[in-house]
Amino acid sequence: MVEVANAIRFLLNGEEVSLTDVAPDLTLLDWLRLERRLRGSKEGCAEGDCGACTVLVGRLIGDEIIYDAVTACIRFVGSLHGTHVVTIEHLRGENGTLHPVQQAMVDHHGSQCGFCTPGFVMSLYGLWMRDPSPSRSAIEKALQGNLCRCTGYAPIIRAGEAMGTYGQPQGDVLWAERIAVKGKIKALNDGRRVVIGEGDRQIIIPAGLDDFAEVYEANSNARIVAGSTDVGLWVTKFMRNIGPVIFIGHLQELKRIAENASEVRFYAGVTYSEALPVIQANFPQLGELWNRFAGEQIRNMGTIGGNIANGSPIGDTPPPFIALGAKLHLRRGEHRREIKLEDYFLAYGKQDRQPGEFVESVTLPLLPAGEKFATYKISKRREEDISALCGAFRIFVNDAGTVGMARIAFGGMAATPKRAKAVEAALVGKTWTMETVEAAVLAFADDYQPISDMRASAEYRLLTAQNLLKRFFLETSGQGERLKREVA
Repeated sequence: MVEVANAIRFLLNGEEVSLTDVAPDLTLLDWLRLERRLRGSKEGCAEGDCGACTVLVGRLIGDEIIYDAVTACIRFVGSLHGTHVVTIEHLRGENGTLHPVQQAMVDHHGSQCGFCTPGFVMSLYGLWMRDPSPSRSAIEKALQGNLCRCTGYAPIIRAGEAMGTYGQPQGDVLWAERIAVKGKIKALNDGRRVVIGEGDRQIIIPAGLDDFAEVYEANSNARIVAGSTDVGLWVTKFMRNIGPVIFIGHLQELKRIAENASEVRFYAGVTYSEALPVIQANFPQLGELWNRFAGEQIRNMGTIGGNIANGSPIGDTPPPFIALGAKLHLRRGEHRREIKLEDYFLAYGKQDRQPGEFVESVTLPLLPAGEKFATYKISKRREEDISALCGAFRIFVNDAGTVGMARIAFGGMAATPKRAKAVEAALVGKTWTMETVEAAVLAFADDYQPISDMRASAEYRLLTAQNLLKRFFLETSGQGERLKREVA
């Protein structure tokens, strides 16, 4: 029998916090600013885009504390149990001086109006703790989720390049406190289920994966929240009531990655950041796409399982996963079943998931030798933007130059992520040539009837899908590089 506690407990900077009355939709930013008067974290966009509210959240992974930059505006207080929250107010150097990251920002004129500055400092702080002398590309990646109107970014990047010369992580207050903080976090994660409130104001934090399965089977009307990168906007933009809520972002059993010679299995709670090294090692064709998912803060929060489970027609992982032939593993209580990922999406807002059933993991077969694979994301901004459409292409061309297999999937072209089966059929058995591709692209109109919306018109989407298949042909036939050189 699992013991039940009635308080959410976590560390805030240097103190322990215990909360027994927390609304499911209370964001960390509102709590910091309104309840604790910690106003260094700012609200700019209230949707996780601008980074002005960035804080660090430390979690115990194995025997180490890992600090991630996250956006407090869409992070719920209910998700913080057993963590260490660090805000801009906790930064300090030796003898009351500025922290090395702050001093670098001052000396390199990285702040003008100052509104966004705390968020930039916290993002750079998270990077500095991992790598005090990062490359320019690492700095740019760490700051993808931070927007500034004033400085033009160049002074901030120069501050990031110089911050290691002002001090090393071993001299930082968090480093010095690490052993003590580790012990406190271990004590907070005491193996009890946390239950607060009743009805639509109830929060449940399961003790473990099996406890989650039991709780959700008995409370199938509850909302499951892992990274809150989608649900957070339901609250901040649409004022929706999301309770009761089951928070699962802390469950270590859902953060596993299992690899063997033929496949990789990602459990549902693995974040984009946690998955990246494995993706780059096993599916290098997805590396560029992965780094275009939102910004660093969102990649530190958003989960693979969440991106699949909510069934969005513009989610970025389903198209490449469908093209790879992914299998989805669902669980309800003790019962588990496996389906093809492409069969999970039934209609807009409807998935093949029964009451009390949740996504436990997804398995990706490794790409067989000789197969060609690519994914393309089309959006108005290169980084930190939602796709207008996302297309994934996978084919096998035999020694005779004939297409023996084709799997093509798109998001943003239909009410669900969907394969282009008519286009696939038009390719299979044909010689892999531009003439074949030119004939096959006409079949996109049979596979999809896209809509026009704020991101793109239906005509644009259909034409772009056709052109992406042509691009895939040029790149996989070796002509892409030649064309790039000719244009240059």
